[in-house]
Amino acid sequence: MSNNNSNNNGEMTQKGRETLEKFKMESANELGIDLKKGYNGDLTSREAGSIGGNMVKKMIDSYKMQ
Repeated sequence: MSNNNSNNNGEMTQKGRETLEKFKMESANELGIDLKKGYNGDLTSREAGSIGGNMVKKMIDSYKMQ
């Protein structure tokens, strides 16, 4: 299968990682979840899932607005 993306080996750029980390922190803040930089093993599965679900919802909404 051909991929037009020049970075098709599955690795994310540092800028991409930083952007997703910022996005994750913003989503957690909006949900009232105390998310720390680094390890967050004290989060419940529900809290972690809520953060990820909120991120996906915002990405979909952003795509629809284009």
